[in-house]
Amino acid sequence: MTRSHCSQRGLGAIAAIVLVVVMAALAASIMRLSSAQQSGLAQDLVAARASAAARSGAEWGLYQALKGSWTACAGASSTLDLRSESGMRVTVSCSSSQYNEGESVPGVAQTLRVYTIDAVACNGSGTSCPDAASAVTPTYVERRLRVQATNQ
Repeated sequence: MTRSHCSQRGLGAIAAIVLVVVMAALAASIMRLSSAQQSGLAQDLVAARASAAARSGAEWGLYQALKGSWTACAGASSTLDLRSESGMRVTVSCSSSQYNEGESVPGVAQTLRVYTIDAVACNGSGTSCPDAASAVTPTYVERRLRVQATNQ
């Protein structure tokens, strides 16, 4: 009398396939997360460059208003091309108002001029910022900085 051994085979193969599928899903989710983090980091870097460019534009505008050619600052505007350094373009505009602030000597009003400098930095492809045509792209970044200063 011979016995036939009925052995069960294939359980190890099924477990291996399940393990491979789980590992592939884990690897795919790690890659997706890594890609999203890298994209976010790149966007943060561009935003920091735009903030620095806006600060540079505001400082340049203050210099022009207080010591440069924008002494009256009546609607003066200029665009700085910083694309070779930071990839940004900065549009700087200036407006001013004159006020009487006390008296310099009795009977003589002391005038005070308040300058408002508006600097808008962006990485658009247009000639000035803000750039409405480029604003619809996912990589467009724009930062605005407004400062006020007096001539005293």
